[in-house]
Amino acid sequence: MANIQQVAQKAGVSVATVSRVLNKNTTVSPKTKLKVENAIRELNYEPSMLGRNLRNSESRLLLVLIPSISNPFYTEIINGIEDTAVSNNYNILLCDTDSNPQRENIYFNLIKNKLADGIISMDPAVNMQKLNELAATHSIIQCSEYDENGCIPYVTIDNELAAYRAVKHLIQSGHKKIALINSDEKFLYARQRRQGYEKALKEFHLPIFNEWMITSQQLGFEDGQQAMRKLLQLNEKPTAVFAVSDTLAIGALREINANQLKAPNDIAVVGFDNISFSNMTNPTLTTISQPMYKMGCVAANMLIDKIKGKDVSSVILDHELVIRESTLG
Repeated sequence: MANIQQVAQKAGVSVATVSRVLNKNTTVSPKTKLKVENAIRELNYEPSMLGRNLRNSESRLLLVLIPSISNPFYTEIINGIEDTAVSNNYNILLCDTDSNPQRENIYFNLIKNKLADGIISMDPAVNMQKLNELAATHSIIQCSEYDENGCIPYVTIDNELAAYRAVKHLIQSGHKKIALINSDEKFLYARQRRQGYEKALKEFHLPIFNEWMITSQQLGFEDGQQAMRKLLQLNEKPTAVFAVSDTLAIGALREINANQLKAPNDIAVVGFDNISFSNMTNPTLTTISQPMYKMGCVAANMLIDKIKGKDVSSVILDHELVIRESTLG
């Protein structure tokens, strides 16, 4: 494979001139530029992106931190991040942290050692103290989950309002006994969605019972099943359930079906996220739709702007209540 010295020799110019052409420096005359480009083409020369990036003190690599690659919620967001990154000549490295501090430190060190240019964090369990400290000197954006008391720009939706709308839909469908399947409230989104749930119940003067609020430590389908199983064992059973994620809601539907019950006639179910599976369940799932692909695009653009030294402000995107068979009797 040809090197830059051979290109310079063939074009009859210095290595520095070849470098200026490669870096689109406007000080090179059109005639000299053409000679260099012809030499590059004839020798089939491919410049080292790594070498160029090192000289420019950039890696053109963006880190994307997620807690688990198995959660389908992240898929569309990642697609949006990657499409936007590639269109701006960046690559992404998907970092499955498993909410493990040791793994996080590995990825944080990539930034500190200038092996990556910035981070998009979607990990709700990330060490916020370390992330905020890193953000003081490096480019970081939070996506979906964020630190309400931190200094890091974020893109998200209004989780409290979205949950309020979901529960209000159940109330307006005639339900007065509405349960909540929530995630661990150490996460901001879980606290905000519970607040929206309670706000709707209070507005319509409906009771809030602790036994109707089940907390799942994980967001898997099985966790939704287990939560629904607990609700079905209560003496006073709810007639509707709001789950803070589609995976929990789909698990709840599975448990309802396993007990020879029907949604929505016996128990109505609303989820959150509008993942692709939510339109494939039986019955199809009513859910809050987050603009996940757009969220990824916005997060990537925010990060690239921040890398370029531009001012970046947080963004709250719109959401939509998608009504399907699990609440339509």
